[in-house]
Amino acid sequence: MDQNDSSLRIAIQKGGRLSEKTLLLLENIGLEFDSYKNRILVRCRNYDVELLLIRDDDIPEYVQDGICELGFVGHNVTAESKADVTSLRGLGFGKCRLSIAVPKTSGITSLKDLDGSRIATSYPVLTREHFERQDIHVKTIEISGAVEIAPTLNVADAISDIVSTGGTLKTNGLVELETILESQAELIQTNRPIPQHKKDLIHKFLMRMGARQQAEKSRYIMMNAPSDSVKHLCDILPSLKSPTVLPLAENDMVAIHSVIPTHQFWEVMEELKNAGATGIVILPIENMIV
Repeated sequence: MDQNDSSLRIAIQKGGRLSEKTLLLLENIGLEFDSYKNRILVRCRNYDVELLLIRDDDIPEYVQDGICELGFVGHNVTAESKADVTSLRGLGFGKCRLSIAVPKTSGITSLKDLDGSRIATSYPVLTREHFERQDIHVKTIEISGAVEIAPTLNVADAISDIVSTGGTLKTNGLVELETILESQAELIQTNRPIPQHKKDLIHKFLMRMGARQQAEKSRYIMMNAPSDSVKHLCDILPSLKSPTVLPLAENDMVAIHSVIPTHQFWEVMEELKNAGATGIVILPIENMIV
Protein backbone atom coordinates (compact mmCIF):
# COMPACT_ATOMS: atom_id res chain seq x y z
CA MET A 1 0.00 0.00 0.00
CA ASP A 2 1.57 3.29 -1.12
CA GLN A 3 1.60 6.01 1.49
CA ASN A 4 1.42 9.69 0.72
CA ASP A 5 3.41 11.14 3.62
CA SER A 6 1.97 14.62 3.13
CA SER A 7 -1.66 13.52 3.44
CA LEU A 8 -3.57 13.13 6.67
CA ARG A 9 -4.63 9.51 6.84
CA ILE A 10 -7.88 8.58 8.58
CA ALA A 11 -9.04 5.04 9.31
CA ILE A 12 -12.76 4.29 9.08
CA GLN A 13 -14.83 1.13 9.19
CA LYS A 14 -15.14 -0.41 5.72
CA GLY A 15 -18.66 -1.62 6.40
CA GLY A 16 -20.96 -1.83 9.40
CA ARG A 17 -23.13 0.24 11.66
CA LEU A 18 -20.73 3.20 11.96
CA SER A 19 -19.52 3.37 8.37
CA GLU A 20 -22.51 5.13 6.80
CA LYS A 21 -22.80 7.82 9.48
CA THR A 22 -19.06 8.45 9.46
CA LEU A 23 -19.03 8.97 5.70
CA LEU A 24 -22.07 11.24 5.97
CA LEU A 25 -20.28 13.32 8.63
CA LEU A 26 -17.25 13.72 6.36
CA GLU A 27 -19.47 14.77 3.46
CA ASN A 28 -21.32 17.25 5.69
CA ILE A 29 -18.06 19.02 6.58
CA GLY A 30 -17.26 19.49 2.91
CA LEU A 31 -14.98 16.55 2.09
CA GLU A 32 -15.47 15.03 -1.36
CA PHE A 33 -14.42 11.49 -2.22
CA ASP A 34 -14.53 9.19 -5.21
CA SER A 35 -16.39 5.87 -5.08
CA TYR A 36 -15.63 3.72 -2.03
CA LYS A 37 -16.54 0.42 -3.71
CA ASN A 38 -13.83 -2.26 -3.72
CA ARG A 39 -11.20 0.19 -2.50
CA ILE A 40 -9.08 0.23 0.62
CA LEU A 41 -7.47 3.66 0.22
CA VAL A 42 -9.59 6.58 -0.99
CA ARG A 43 -8.24 10.06 -1.71
CA CYS A 44 -10.20 13.22 -0.90
CA ARG A 45 -10.62 15.49 -3.92
CA ASN A 46 -10.67 18.80 -2.07
CA TYR A 47 -8.73 18.26 1.18
CA ASP A 48 -5.35 16.68 1.81
CA VAL A 49 -6.85 13.52 3.35
CA GLU A 50 -6.76 9.80 2.61
CA LEU A 51 -9.33 7.38 4.00
CA LEU A 52 -8.19 3.87 4.89
CA LEU A 53 -11.22 1.54 4.90
CA ILE A 54 -10.56 -1.44 7.20
CA ARG A 55 -12.23 -3.67 9.80
CA ASP A 56 -13.26 -1.77 12.91
CA ASP A 57 -11.24 -4.12 15.15
CA ASP A 58 -8.07 -3.09 13.29
CA ILE A 59 -8.59 0.68 13.56
CA PRO A 60 -7.15 1.26 17.08
CA GLU A 61 -3.96 -0.66 16.21
CA TYR A 62 -3.46 1.17 12.91
CA VAL A 63 -3.84 4.49 14.72
CA GLN A 64 -1.62 3.38 17.61
CA ASP A 65 1.15 2.39 15.18
CA GLY A 66 0.93 5.70 13.32
CA ILE A 67 -0.19 4.12 10.05
CA CYS A 68 -3.15 6.48 10.35
CA GLU A 69 -3.10 9.72 12.33
CA LEU A 70 -6.84 9.60 13.05
CA GLY A 71 -9.54 6.97 13.24
CA PHE A 72 -13.31 6.82 13.57
CA VAL A 73 -14.30 3.84 15.73
CA GLY A 74 -16.61 2.76 18.53
CA HIS A 75 -15.31 3.49 22.03
CA ASN A 76 -16.04 -0.15 22.90
CA VAL A 77 -13.53 -1.28 20.26
CA THR A 78 -10.86 1.15 21.47
CA ALA A 79 -11.37 0.14 25.10
CA GLU A 80 -11.19 -3.57 24.32
CA SER A 81 -8.00 -3.17 22.27
CA LYS A 82 -6.12 -1.24 25.01
CA ALA A 83 -4.47 0.68 22.18
CA ASP A 84 -2.15 3.58 23.01
CA VAL A 85 -4.26 6.32 21.41
CA THR A 86 -5.99 9.53 22.47
CA SER A 87 -9.74 9.99 22.21
CA LEU A 88 -10.33 13.48 20.78
CA ARG A 89 -14.13 13.59 21.00
CA GLY A 90 -17.31 11.58 21.06
CA LEU A 91 -19.43 11.86 17.93
CA GLY A 92 -22.95 11.42 19.28
CA PHE A 93 -23.89 8.44 17.09
CA GLY A 94 -23.37 4.70 17.29
CA LYS A 95 -24.49 4.75 20.91
CA CYS A 96 -24.62 1.38 22.63
CA ARG A 97 -23.47 -0.36 25.80
CA LEU A 98 -21.55 -3.47 26.73
CA SER A 99 -23.76 -5.37 29.16
CA ILE A 100 -23.93 -8.61 31.06
CA ALA A 101 -27.14 -10.49 30.22
CA VAL A 102 -28.59 -13.71 31.62
CA PRO A 103 -31.49 -16.00 30.72
CA LYS A 104 -34.75 -14.58 32.02
CA THR A 105 -35.57 -17.89 33.70
CA SER A 106 -32.14 -18.36 35.32
CA GLY A 107 -33.03 -16.79 38.67
CA ILE A 108 -29.76 -14.80 38.57
CA THR A 109 -30.32 -11.36 40.09
CA SER A 110 -26.81 -10.04 40.81
CA LEU A 111 -23.33 -10.26 39.40
CA LYS A 112 -22.19 -12.30 42.40
CA ASP A 113 -24.62 -15.03 41.37
CA LEU A 114 -22.36 -15.58 38.35
CA ASP A 115 -19.33 -16.60 40.42
CA GLY A 116 -17.87 -19.71 38.75
CA SER A 117 -20.04 -19.29 35.65
CA ARG A 118 -19.20 -19.32 31.94
CA ILE A 119 -19.56 -15.97 30.13
CA ALA A 120 -19.73 -15.90 26.32
CA THR A 121 -18.42 -12.66 24.81
CA SER A 122 -16.69 -10.91 21.94
CA TYR A 123 -15.13 -8.58 24.53
CA PRO A 124 -13.03 -10.87 26.76
CA VAL A 125 -10.66 -8.14 28.00
CA LEU A 126 -13.32 -5.74 29.24
CA THR A 127 -15.44 -8.59 30.58
CA ARG A 128 -12.63 -10.17 32.59
CA GLU A 129 -11.59 -6.80 33.99
CA HIS A 130 -15.13 -6.04 35.10
CA PHE A 131 -15.48 -9.30 37.03
CA GLU A 132 -11.94 -9.11 38.45
CA ARG A 133 -12.61 -5.64 39.87
CA GLN A 134 -15.44 -7.16 41.87
CA ASP A 135 -13.45 -10.29 42.80
CA ILE A 136 -15.86 -12.58 40.95
CA HIS A 137 -14.34 -15.60 39.21
CA VAL A 138 -15.75 -16.52 35.81
CA LYS A 139 -14.60 -18.34 32.69
CA THR A 140 -14.82 -16.20 29.55
CA ILE A 141 -15.62 -18.01 26.31
CA GLU A 142 -14.67 -15.89 23.32
CA ILE A 143 -17.23 -15.96 20.50
CA SER A 144 -16.94 -13.79 17.40
CA GLY A 145 -20.66 -13.60 16.56
CA ALA A 146 -24.19 -14.57 17.60
CA VAL A 147 -23.17 -14.33 21.25
CA GLU A 148 -26.80 -14.10 22.36
CA ILE A 149 -27.58 -17.74 21.52
CA ALA A 150 -24.75 -19.16 23.68
CA PRO A 151 -26.94 -19.80 26.77
CA THR A 152 -29.60 -21.54 24.65
CA LEU A 153 -26.93 -23.85 23.23
CA ASN A 154 -25.54 -24.43 26.74
CA VAL A 155 -22.22 -22.98 25.62
CA ALA A 156 -22.36 -20.43 28.44
CA ASP A 157 -24.43 -19.44 31.48
CA ALA A 158 -24.52 -15.73 30.57
CA ILE A 159 -23.22 -13.33 27.95
CA SER A 160 -21.36 -10.04 27.76
CA ASP A 161 -22.36 -8.30 24.56
CA ILE A 162 -23.11 -5.00 22.85
CA VAL A 163 -26.69 -3.81 23.37
CA SER A 164 -28.40 -1.00 21.45
CA THR A 165 -32.17 -1.34 21.89
CA GLY A 166 -32.31 -4.63 23.77
CA GLY A 167 -34.53 -6.23 21.15
CA THR A 168 -32.10 -9.03 20.35
CA LEU A 169 -31.76 -9.93 24.03
CA LYS A 170 -35.53 -10.08 24.42
CA THR A 171 -35.90 -12.27 21.35
CA ASN A 172 -33.43 -14.74 22.83
CA GLY A 173 -34.99 -14.77 26.30
CA LEU A 174 -32.25 -12.72 27.95
CA VAL A 175 -32.37 -9.77 30.35
CA GLU A 176 -29.66 -7.23 31.15
CA LEU A 177 -28.02 -7.65 34.52
CA GLU A 178 -25.35 -4.94 34.56
CA THR A 179 -23.68 -2.48 32.20
CA ILE A 180 -19.92 -2.72 31.81
CA LEU A 181 -19.32 0.18 29.42
CA GLU A 182 -21.26 2.99 27.74
CA SER A 183 -20.10 3.55 24.19
CA GLN A 184 -20.49 5.74 21.13
CA ALA A 185 -18.49 6.48 17.99
CA GLU A 186 -15.36 8.50 18.73
CA LEU A 187 -12.48 10.12 16.91
CA ILE A 188 -9.09 8.82 18.07
CA GLN A 189 -5.60 10.14 17.36
CA THR A 190 -2.21 8.45 17.38
CA ASN A 191 0.22 9.19 20.20
CA ARG A 192 3.13 8.81 17.79
CA PRO A 193 4.88 12.05 16.69
CA ILE A 194 2.88 13.91 14.02
CA PRO A 195 4.55 16.31 11.53
CA GLN A 196 3.53 19.95 11.97
CA HIS A 197 1.78 20.18 8.59
CA LYS A 198 -0.43 17.24 9.59
CA LYS A 199 -1.12 18.83 12.98
CA ASP A 200 -2.33 21.89 11.07
CA LEU A 201 -4.59 19.69 8.94
CA ILE A 202 -5.99 18.01 12.07
CA HIS A 203 -6.69 21.40 13.66
CA LYS A 204 -8.66 22.54 10.60
CA PHE A 205 -10.41 19.16 10.40
CA LEU A 206 -11.50 19.41 14.05
CA MET A 207 -12.79 22.95 13.51
CA ARG A 208 -15.01 21.72 10.70
CA MET A 209 -16.24 18.82 12.80
CA GLY A 210 -16.94 21.10 15.76
CA ALA A 211 -18.94 23.47 13.58
CA ARG A 212 -21.03 20.59 12.25
CA GLN A 213 -21.61 19.02 15.66
CA GLN A 214 -22.63 22.35 17.18
CA ALA A 215 -25.04 22.98 14.31
CA GLU A 216 -26.66 19.57 14.73
CA LYS A 217 -27.46 20.42 18.34
CA SER A 218 -28.82 23.89 17.52
CA ARG A 219 -31.64 25.52 15.60
CA TYR A 220 -32.20 29.02 14.23
CA ILE A 221 -35.36 30.52 15.72
CA MET A 222 -37.36 33.50 14.42
CA MET A 223 -40.46 35.04 15.93
CA ASN A 224 -42.51 38.23 15.97
CA ALA A 225 -43.40 39.95 19.22
CA PRO A 226 -44.62 43.24 20.72
CA SER A 227 -41.77 45.65 21.44
CA ASP A 228 -42.59 45.79 25.13
CA SER A 229 -42.16 42.01 25.49
CA VAL A 230 -38.60 41.83 24.13
CA LYS A 231 -36.85 41.78 27.50
CA HIS A 232 -39.12 39.04 28.83
CA LEU A 233 -38.69 36.93 25.69
CA CYS A 234 -34.90 37.36 25.73
CA ASP A 235 -34.87 36.19 29.34
CA ILE A 236 -36.79 33.06 28.33
CA LEU A 237 -34.67 32.22 25.26
CA PRO A 238 -31.79 29.85 26.08
CA SER A 239 -29.76 31.43 23.27
CA LEU A 240 -26.09 30.85 22.60
CA LYS A 241 -25.57 34.57 21.97
CA SER A 242 -27.60 37.73 22.48
CA PRO A 243 -30.68 37.61 20.19
CA THR A 244 -31.01 39.92 17.20
CA VAL A 245 -34.00 42.29 17.44
CA LEU A 246 -35.29 43.95 14.23
CA PRO A 247 -38.14 46.44 13.80
CA LEU A 248 -41.15 45.40 11.70
CA ALA A 249 -43.35 47.53 9.44
CA GLU A 250 -46.15 47.20 11.97
CA ASN A 251 -45.79 49.72 14.79
CA ASP A 252 -44.65 48.42 18.16
CA MET A 253 -43.74 45.00 16.68
CA VAL A 254 -40.27 43.46 16.28
CA ALA A 255 -38.71 40.32 14.91
CA ILE A 256 -36.43 38.33 17.22
CA HIS A 257 -33.80 36.01 15.74
CA SER A 258 -31.60 33.70 17.76
CA VAL A 259 -29.85 30.32 17.92
CA ILE A 260 -30.94 27.90 20.62
CA PRO A 261 -30.13 24.33 21.68
CA THR A 262 -32.64 22.07 19.93
CA HIS A 263 -33.80 20.14 22.97
CA GLN A 264 -34.48 23.32 24.96
CA PHE A 265 -36.85 24.81 22.39
CA TRP A 266 -39.61 22.35 23.32
CA GLU A 267 -39.12 23.23 26.98
CA VAL A 268 -39.70 26.99 26.43
CA MET A 269 -42.11 26.97 23.45
CA GLU A 270 -45.21 27.51 25.59
CA GLU A 271 -43.46 30.21 27.61
CA LEU A 272 -42.56 32.08 24.42
CA LYS A 273 -46.16 31.94 23.19
CA ASN A 274 -47.53 33.06 26.55
CA ALA A 275 -45.06 35.98 26.56
CA GLY A 276 -46.47 37.27 23.26
CA ALA A 277 -44.35 35.55 20.60
CA THR A 278 -46.14 34.74 17.33
CA GLY A 279 -45.12 33.28 13.98
CA ILE A 280 -42.41 31.16 15.59
CA VAL A 281 -40.21 29.50 12.95
CA ILE A 282 -37.47 26.92 13.60
CA LEU A 283 -34.82 26.30 10.92
CA PRO A 284 -31.97 23.77 10.75
CA ILE A 285 -28.36 24.99 10.65
CA GLU A 286 -25.79 23.38 8.36
CA ASN A 287 -22.63 24.49 10.19
CA MET A 288 -21.89 26.95 12.95
CA ILE A 289 -18.75 28.45 14.46
CA VAL A 290 -19.14 30.11 17.87
